[in-house]
Amino acid sequence: MQVVYPSQTPDSASLAGMSKSVLRKMDQRGPRYTSYPTADRFSGDFAVADYLHAVSDRRSMSAWRALSLYLHIPFCDTICYYCACNKIVTRNRAKAALYLSYLKREISMQGSLFSGMNQVEQLHFGGGTPTYLSDEQMGDLMAHIRSCFTLAPDSVGEYSIEIDPRTVSAARVQSLRAQGFNRISLGVQDFDPEVQRAVNRVQSEEQTLEIIRAARDAGFRSVSIDLIYGLPKQNVMSMARTLSKVIAASPDRIAVYNYAHMPQLFKTQRQIREDDLPGADSKLDMLSLCIRQLTAAGYVYIGMDHFAKPTDDLAVAQRQGRLHRNFQGYSTHSETDLVACGVSAISAVGGSYSQNEKTLDGYYARLENATLPIARGIQLGMDDVLRRLIIQRLMCNFELSINSLEIAYPIVFREYFAAEMEKLQALEAEGLIKIEPEWITVEPKGRLLIRNICMVFDRYLAQDREKADAPQRYSQTV
Repeated sequence: MQVVYPSQTPDSASLAGMSKSVLRKMDQRGPRYTSYPTADRFSGDFAVADYLHAVSDRRSMSAWRALSLYLHIPFCDTICYYCACNKIVTRNRAKAALYLSYLKREISMQGSLFSGMNQVEQLHFGGGTPTYLSDEQMGDLMAHIRSCFTLAPDSVGEYSIEIDPRTVSAARVQSLRAQGFNRISLGVQDFDPEVQRAVNRVQSEEQTLEIIRAARDAGFRSVSIDLIYGLPKQNVMSMARTLSKVIAASPDRIAVYNYAHMPQLFKTQRQIREDDLPGADSKLDMLSLCIRQLTAAGYVYIGMDHFAKPTDDLAVAQRQGRLHRNFQGYSTHSETDLVACGVSAISAVGGSYSQNEKTLDGYYARLENATLPIARGIQLGMDDVLRRLIIQRLMCNFELSINSLEIAYPIVFREYFAAEMEKLQALEAEGLIKIEPEWITVEPKGRLLIRNICMVFDRYLAQDREKADAPQRYSQTV
């Protein structure tokens, strides 16, 4: 395994080295590959029985892997216009209380299924806004989780929660740490007041900094900040000011997402005036700025919009070749099965993916019938598993060992992927990758376009191209 050092991080020169024509050609719609096959390929033919079979197969293994547990809390107080998450905006707290009663039922059912092999090393609360729950509700939920699963010690486990700095106090942050969370993620998006008003998320710099200070005081091992570029009213100058403030706060991880404007899929985005959105060239300038400022500040480019300090677990895992990618983004726990609870949550157990009902009514109805609320999923075949491994290696390590694949699978790589090799050669001609007899390596500027490179191996996308009426499911890659 080759080692990825911070010096290999793409910089603004990598971006500038690509011609506008290359960027225009590569700027197409494509998946973010938090899974392969992607969630839009799941089918209603996959049923609860298929999931139970996957769990049974896991139990039959002689060595059990640790678990990753995800809890989806869909509620928010207010709506952020850019949001593409599965959320429910309400100030009626009774809805959260009802939801928790059903969520605990599902946690109990999953805990029983995994009895005896239920060691959890990674826990993540996402949403929505998980801190929509009261302190008492969160404490009760964490206690219930511990009654159904065995959580690894704090020094071993990674227990994270997404929070909205507008909805928590320093005292609440202290309480979250006491309840067992040791990593915290804050949504910021942009500090510019005009941008905040345009997306209906007004959040002062002081609110954010207070929570970061509180997290440090409480002993959280990691603080992560989320930013977005490409929002309405944004420009290079406003982005530069936000980046300077974020860097001064010194979070351990920074995610800089490309805003995907898809109002045809997400109704809340219709509140955004398209005339206020920055143009393609302006977005590229903002991306270049982010790379330049963050790398100059000492952050390592992990991949897919993520940066981390060199000492952070993500950067260490990448250097050691054990980085993983799942529905929550990049992870250091590559050998865990993912058990997800809550409306719309997606599990990954063995060679299967399964997704819960997307509506509260559907979710509640399944649990009322004493069955897991699984609505759809997919059972992976050998080709799916092989391509998933390739995409994981490229997304996480920016390289692929051809020999290791031929040892693990009954294939001759250049024959099995003959059509893909032609496309890869075209990417090599653009300077994005390097093809050698035993390795495929992503060049520094190719790392900015890693989604495009991975798309070469996506068999389902290739099938879509053969259909004139294939739906536009994905965001732009640049």
